[in-house]
Amino acid sequence: MMDQDAIAILGGTGDQGLGLALRFAKAGRRVIIGSRKEEKALAAVEEVRALVPDGNVEGYGNPEATAKARIVIISVPYEHTASTVKSLKEVLQPGQILVSMGVPLATSVGDGPMRMVGVWQGSCAELVKSLAPKGVEVISAFQNVAAHRLRELEHEVDCDVVVSGAKGPRAEIIELCKLVPGLRGLDGGPLANARLVEPLTALMIGMNVRYKLPEGLGIRFTGLPE
Repeated sequence: MMDQDAIAILGGTGDQGLGLALRFAKAGRRVIIGSRKEEKALAAVEEVRALVPDGNVEGYGNPEATAKARIVIISVPYEHTASTVKSLKEVLQPGQILVSMGVPLATSVGDGPMRMVGVWQGSCAELVKSLAPKGVEVISAFQNVAAHRLRELEHEVDCDVVVSGAKGPRAEIIELCKLVPGLRGLDGGPLANARLVEPLTALMIGMNVRYKLPEGLGIRFTGLPE
C-alpha cells in the first residue's frame, strides 16, 4: 500500500542517495531504499540504522519500493536512468511525484565527470518525464548537493536546491528540502530549466578538484527574500 508521507530513494545504495536517506530518516520520515538488487537495499538499510538507530527505514527492489511511496527519488547514474524508469512503468501511479536528480555527465560514455553529454529531450529530468506514465509528476532537484556533506549528520549541509517542474509538486519538494538542516529549496520554474541546473554539477566537480575540496562545495543564491 502506498504511504503518502514515505520517501522512496531508488539508488539509495549510492553515496548521494544514501546521504538523502540518512537525512530524511533523521528528520523522522519513513524512508524506503530501492535498488536493482534487494540485498543491496537491505545492506544500505543497515548502514542507515547504524547512524540513525530510531530511523524508520526499509529496503526493497526498485519496483516494490516505488509502489510504497508517493514521492520517489531517482538517484542512479545517468546511464541507468532510462532503464530504471522503464522498469517502473507497471507500478508508477498517477499522483506520484518522481524526482530526477540525475546529471548526464560524460562518465556515462567513458569520458570525464567535468563534461556533459547531449540529451535529445534537453535534460535528464526531461528524459525521465518522457518515459514516465501519464499522470506521474516529474520534478528536477538535488543534483548539486554534495554526498559527503549529506552524510555528515552532525553538520548542516549549507546548499541551495533548485527545484523545477509543475507548480504544485514543485512546492512539495521545496518543502521537503526543509527536512535537511542547511538545505534551502528554491523555485526553479518549469522542468525545462533543468537544462540550466544539471550542467552546474560538472562545473562544481571541476571546482572541487581545483580547490582540493573532497567534501564537495555547495551553491548559494544571494539577495532572495527571507
